[in-house]
Amino acid sequence: MGMELWWSKFISVCSFILLLLNATHCFLVVQTQALGQIDECSALLQLKESFAINKSVSTDPLAYPKVSFWTREGDGNRSNCCSWDGVECDEDSGHVVGLNLGSSCLYGSINSNNTLFHLVHLQRLDLSDNHFNFSQIPSRFGHDLSSLTYLNLSNSLFSGQIPSEISKLSKLSTLDLSFNYQKVDDSIPLKLTKGNLRSLVQNLTNIKKLHLSGVDIYSTVPDISVNASSLTSLQLDHCGLYGEFPVGIFQLPNVEVLRVSYNSDLTGYFPTFNKSNVFKKLGVARTNFSGQLPTSLGNLHSLIVFSISSCNFHPNVPSSIGNLTQLSYLSMSSFNDVSKGKMGEFPSFVSNLTQLEFLDLSDNEISGPIPRSLFQLKNLEYLSLSRNNFSGLVEFDQFSKLKKLKGLELSNNMLSVEIRNDLSATLPKLQTLALGFCNLTEFPNFLKNQSELTRLDLSGNYIHGPIPQWFWNATRETLSKLSLDYNFLTGFDQNQGILPWPNLTILSLQSNMLQGPLPIPPQSIKLYDVHNNEYTGEISPLFCNFNNLQILELSNNNLSGMLPQCLGNSSVLEILALQNNLFNGYIPPICPSKTSLGIVDFSYNQLQGKLPRGVMNCTQLKVLNFANNQMSDIFPSWLGALPELRILILRSNGFHGVIGKPATKHEFPKLHIIDLSNNGFSGMLPSNYLEIWNSMKYVDENRRTYFEVNSDEVGGKYFRSDYAMTISGKGVELKYERTPYLLTLIDLSSNRFEGEIPEGPVGNLRGLVLLNLSNNSLTGHIPSSLGDLAALESLDLSQNQLSGRIPSNLAQLTFLAYFNVSHNHLSGPIPLGKQFDTFQEDSYEGNSGLCGKYLPKKCEDSESSTRPPPSIVEEDEDSVFQIALDWYVVVPGVVSGLIVGVVVGNI
Repeated sequence: MGMELWWSKFISVCSFILLLLNATHCFLVVQTQALGQIDECSALLQLKESFAINKSVSTDPLAYPKVSFWTREGDGNRSNCCSWDGVECDEDSGHVVGLNLGSSCLYGSINSNNTLFHLVHLQRLDLSDNHFNFSQIPSRFGHDLSSLTYLNLSNSLFSGQIPSEISKLSKLSTLDLSFNYQKVDDSIPLKLTKGNLRSLVQNLTNIKKLHLSGVDIYSTVPDISVNASSLTSLQLDHCGLYGEFPVGIFQLPNVEVLRVSYNSDLTGYFPTFNKSNVFKKLGVARTNFSGQLPTSLGNLHSLIVFSISSCNFHPNVPSSIGNLTQLSYLSMSSFNDVSKGKMGEFPSFVSNLTQLEFLDLSDNEISGPIPRSLFQLKNLEYLSLSRNNFSGLVEFDQFSKLKKLKGLELSNNMLSVEIRNDLSATLPKLQTLALGFCNLTEFPNFLKNQSELTRLDLSGNYIHGPIPQWFWNATRETLSKLSLDYNFLTGFDQNQGILPWPNLTILSLQSNMLQGPLPIPPQSIKLYDVHNNEYTGEISPLFCNFNNLQILELSNNNLSGMLPQCLGNSSVLEILALQNNLFNGYIPPICPSKTSLGIVDFSYNQLQGKLPRGVMNCTQLKVLNFANNQMSDIFPSWLGALPELRILILRSNGFHGVIGKPATKHEFPKLHIIDLSNNGFSGMLPSNYLEIWNSMKYVDENRRTYFEVNSDEVGGKYFRSDYAMTISGKGVELKYERTPYLLTLIDLSSNRFEGEIPEGPVGNLRGLVLLNLSNNSLTGHIPSSLGDLAALESLDLSQNQLSGRIPSNLAQLTFLAYFNVSHNHLSGPIPLGKQFDTFQEDSYEGNSGLCGKYLPKKCEDSESSTRPPPSIVEEDEDSVFQIALDWYVVVPGVVSGLIVGVVVGNI
């Protein structure tokens, strides 16, 4: 019994000790958790203090500063931050595991010292829709927050390189870094180093949603069909992707969203889809996807969004698309970018898509009347049929059947729109209306009651007189985009020169009869285009204060006076076009710091002085045109450092002196057009420059037809500007409304250059289309290397002191449409055959030593051979048949030259 009693007491003591130890442990755990929570609360409060609150930086209309409500309670030692707005804690451990600060109006930088990285238990982090001041994403995201399963840093203005450490977050199921970009002086778009996309996706084996739209990736797309079987959403719009898109990604079993739009160099095709596919959103717009649209598209019964605009798919559209009865968004504008659509009749399957809310079939050459079946799509909110071949009379009241309609675009067809005066009561409230080139003769009266209108396009009609006061009264609070181009408007009715729309971003009034001083836009303006009017007076200094202005187009008016010295200071201005006015005085200091300017055209004015050296800061400059002014300066060789400069025109000024040597071998790396004609340059031709103008040495294989400057998003749409240009060529003044992309020219005419034409440097410029060295003091022979310029269409060497023979191999220039060597000291026979049988006598006048079939002076027998001597041009295997086949050669040469000349659009 004693032993049992002792043993019982021993067990009791042990039990008590165990209970004591357990209680102590629990107390320590609770204390540790409390201390940990206090540390996390302190970290959150310090996180709050690291940012300013700016309600304008978040775009969500429901945004509010969540951190404003974070405060300590009591004595500061018992804070419970788990109750704070946007903070989520684990119920067991008490640690902060979720932080949702999306759309919280935060402004400031995040660096590696930020207390955010003390929250090491975080699993979900949302910092989207804020402004982090273009700071880089710290690598500590990958080091310290290794438990993250959800990371959203989208639309928050991070910049620079995405750290490779992000790929270490192997537990991530959602990664969203999209749309971190804004055009300012010192911002660098968010980038992913070439090759890192592959390592990123290979490590994220649990990824479900990968959103990198707007990130500069510039790589091929790795095949992730093996490592990303859980993927449900892949969004890679605007990433600079190229190569072929892996078809296996389309066949991943769980993918619901796949968007790779706006990657123009990305190729690919659609595979055969089966009924097990669960796609809801599929977008490949503005890519180089091609091939036949598969009939199996009809198997995607869950598809809600389908966007294939501006691709190269075969124009035959399968009727099975009519099976997509859940489709609410269908975008097929510019559907076949190569053949420009050729869809022919209106696609009948559209009438089956009764859930459609958005339908864009613009720019597809669809012909015939607008089908009445469209008016049965009762859910339509947006309809665009612009830039097709629709014809006939449209009774506008038909659209009153579409009660939900908010946007309607019918511009650029062959329609006549009839609008009843009593229509306004039955029409829905529109936000977008485009009736350009619809044969309207007056402002539609129903606009009086369209108080929600944000965008209006009435361009290309026959509207006369002033813009009525009732129109700008009705739209005062809402209108942001107004296009009234190509009408007969004279001004604003009863307006004192201040535009009444406080939210206006786009104003396009070109080619009217507008008079008086320039109307002053609001601060919101981004595009201001009033060229081809009758405006007078000076440019108000107020134009310097428009910090959002990207395009200022004032050309072809009667504006005068001195230019404001602050003009061109804006960091976002991309196009500054003031040509064909009466401006005088000195040129303002353009680009005092780095800017976005792509086009600067001050030609055909009366400006004086030197070219501002600040132009060197215009690192995005593609066009610089100061032709026909009164400037006086030496050749601005420092322009050669501009990496993007493609067109340089300084014609008809007082530039003078010897053009020296380039500073490096990399000057003017992209120059295609240079016109220095009608100045006072002297000395030898600038052979050192001719040797390094490498972009002129080949024919650019770019598919673009015209030279364009693409702006960033302007007023909600991407703006593309064609460049109009006037040059001298082919013996006449050539006016290009749209400059051909392949046009490459050198015009050094009407100067005081002397010496010989350099044989090698000129002969290497094989992309040249026009070469004009006329009206100088050049001596020596015409280089035979000019015969290597296979793309040459115009060659003018007139009014010089050239001697010797015309090289016979010039006859092999089959595109040569204009040739002039008049008023030199040339001698011997003129070449015969191909294009040379089309040139008239005035091409050779003033050369008493020349003889030939088409000249008054005939060649003697020893000189008259149509075959060039072997020493001048290399014989080919067919040359022995030249005489016998003379007309078989001449006629195709003449025809091809004429066709090319017309197609390029020179006449």
